[in-house]
Amino acid sequence: MFALPKFIEPDFNREPFLSYPDVATQEAGDGYIPENFYATTIFPEYFKINGEWVMITESRMDCSVVIKNGRPYAVEMRNIKAGDEVVVGRTDDGSGGVFVYAQAFAFPSDDEDTEDGAFSFRTGKSRETSYSQDYDRMYEILRHDRGHGHIVWVLGPACVFDYDSRRAMENLIDAGFCHALFAGNALATHDLEASVFHTGLGQDIYSKKQMKNGHYNHLHTINLVRQSGSVAHFVKDYDIKHGVMSALVRNNVPFVLAGSIRDDGPLPDVCGNVYEAQNKMREHTKKATTVIALATQLHTIAAGNMTPSYQLVDGIVRPVYFYVVDVAEFAVNKLHDRGSLSATGIVTNIQDFLVNTERNLTNGE
Repeated sequence: MFALPKFIEPDFNREPFLSYPDVATQEAGDGYIPENFYATTIFPEYFKINGEWVMITESRMDCSVVIKNGRPYAVEMRNIKAGDEVVVGRTDDGSGGVFVYAQAFAFPSDDEDTEDGAFSFRTGKSRETSYSQDYDRMYEILRHDRGHGHIVWVLGPACVFDYDSRRAMENLIDAGFCHALFAGNALATHDLEASVFHTGLGQDIYSKKQMKNGHYNHLHTINLVRQSGSVAHFVKDYDIKHGVMSALVRNNVPFVLAGSIRDDGPLPDVCGNVYEAQNKMREHTKKATTVIALATQLHTIAAGNMTPSYQLVDGIVRPVYFYVVDVAEFAVNKLHDRGSLSATGIVTNIQDFLVNTERNLTNGE
């Protein structure tokens, strides 16, 4: 039976924590912060306020910390207002009133079973790495979080270019394994193109046959959706029964489509303002308990950078599980380079990943 790891809070009723001073703050300007500002990490962080150590919740990496009414809040620099009391100081061992609890959860490292200094093969993540345990662990987490968490998927268009993977993602949404979805214009456009024309960029999603004038299909689809006014209205107007977007609409699952400078159309639901898109994504990452990012490097990094390694759920501090899945080792390992140290990477074909995941999670349901 899957069980979340137990969070053991630091003992602040001992020295030197008792003698450490309250956190220092300075007033901010309108949209800018003091030079010696403190920036948040992905780990649980405590701030000593009026003699009490208080953990920040709904955190995000690289934010300022504003103290308001005796509590710390992670605030993006662009949202800082004149007069906000912003935490200053760059020490995080408690001596300056800030304590980063980096060892809150013991996320296993790739070489945890290797003796120090010992020579060994296959210590990195590649196509030849064994992922059997990672898959089984992920299935357990998803079964748990379906009813006790907030599962966020981050999808690239490759997920809907194949008949089976598109249907697998649809079934996962119908089965309750998705509470929010992030993507760009392309994922939604090509999913709806498949609903209307059974193609992805003009190629049949099952037979791979190139259709006559198929390069018009995605533009035709965008135009139809724009006529309907929204994805939800389009699904209703054209009685769309299958596909990822149709499943999201019929299950009332929220989605955020972040715009790109290369978008066609785009669909009317696409957020053309990047900060608006970021704010909408943040509404879900600040409560996400599991994130699964598939075949979309930039959206993955964006989601990873705004997702902490922990959440406070029903008064309990628990880890956030983050999976990065891609056919390229570089894309899988990129998030680690950006500071999201709790991410688990799986190098595999994205279509196979979705089909296998759906079969294991919905078999017998």
